[in-house]
Amino acid sequence: MLSTQIEPRTERRTLTPRVAYAHVAAVIGLALFASGTPSPLYGTYRELFGFSPVVLTLIYATYAFGVLAALLLAGRISDEIGRRPVLLAALATLMATSVLFMLADSTVWLFIARGIQGLATGLALGAASASLLDLHPKRNPAAVGLTNGVVSAGGMGLGILISAFLVQLAPAPRVLPYVVLFVLFAIAFVGALFMPEPVEAQGRPRLTPQRPSIPPVVRRSFFLAALAVISSWSIGGLFISLGPALAAQLLHTDNHLVTGLGVFALAGSGALAQVVFGRSAPWMGTALGSLALAAGMLAIVLAASTETTALFWIGAVVGGAGFGVAFLGGLRALSSAIPPQHRAEVMSAFYIVAYLAISVPAIIAGVLVTPLGLESTFEIFGSAIAALAVGVAFEAYRTRPAAVARRVAIELA
Repeated sequence: MLSTQIEPRTERRTLTPRVAYAHVAAVIGLALFASGTPSPLYGTYRELFGFSPVVLTLIYATYAFGVLAALLLAGRISDEIGRRPVLLAALATLMATSVLFMLADSTVWLFIARGIQGLATGLALGAASASLLDLHPKRNPAAVGLTNGVVSAGGMGLGILISAFLVQLAPAPRVLPYVVLFVLFAIAFVGALFMPEPVEAQGRPRLTPQRPSIPPVVRRSFFLAALAVISSWSIGGLFISLGPALAAQLLHTDNHLVTGLGVFALAGSGALAQVVFGRSAPWMGTALGSLALAAGMLAIVLAASTETTALFWIGAVVGGAGFGVAFLGGLRALSSAIPPQHRAEVMSAFYIVAYLAISVPAIIAGVLVTPLGLESTFEIFGSAIAALAVGVAFEAYRTRPAAVARRVAIELA
């Protein structure tokens, strides 16, 4: 008589929700870290491959538009097939792009590596940001917004600072920064293998162009968050593209580490300010942060026109603090309003706005800096960003509870 023995089914071992939450936060920071890693090397690439400032701007644009393409084509994909598969695919691709950068021996390689890096970053940001809301132990939107804001600003600053350090002081400057990236992405990939899946797969993925869709219940919060991220990430884009050149001119040095400190001062003060003011009411953080951002940006404009080094550093620190707090205030208001079934979709739309803000002004500034000069370009774009930040502060002030209650009372009267 034959008998069959049924093997007991063993469940896949996974990280605890708390550790998984920390892991996806690290993925967001690492994605922003990687975005700034090539920046200190662009001068070396230009000398080696002989391309113009316009081509450099196009290389930067290739990355930004890669992110946007991923968010537009696959912004909801992690809502459909799960967060974990999307993160694994994105991290594996980012490991591959690190190798492409190591092997780059022509301008074409830079375009290819930067474009693929952008696509993978868009996938990673959409899925990881949605996972933060899924995996927080207490499902606290305010804490999720704080985490997202701190790792985004911190990752951006550390990416440029560490890359500048390696380019200036370490051997093989065109290879070693990407070796560091590869190792970090490999660690993140292993972590994603053990990540719990908070979303039940709904079917086959659809990679079709989709217009960003914001549920009506989120639109007011999304509008404020979009304004805040436009003003704050615009200064980030301007600094990533032209900040090192301005620092080199004001400080009279071509040391990569010194010129990279300006970007780190902006992003680092942004991350620190979010920790200090993370418990402020979202409307207050957005309003006061935007005013500080405007003041810092005007200080940098004056530094560019008067060649005053002290004003440059004051502007970077004050503007960076405002950048961090304004971004956090808008993000917190948005995080608390998103329905669970729309998390990846709304966060992808948020990052579409963010990457348009960080890329379009930087691209235009990169094109105009040759005919207009560095000082005039900073004056024009810095003044525009400062004016926008003041408008964001006014709009945030209008969303304070007392003003909202008064408008509701008038409507019901």
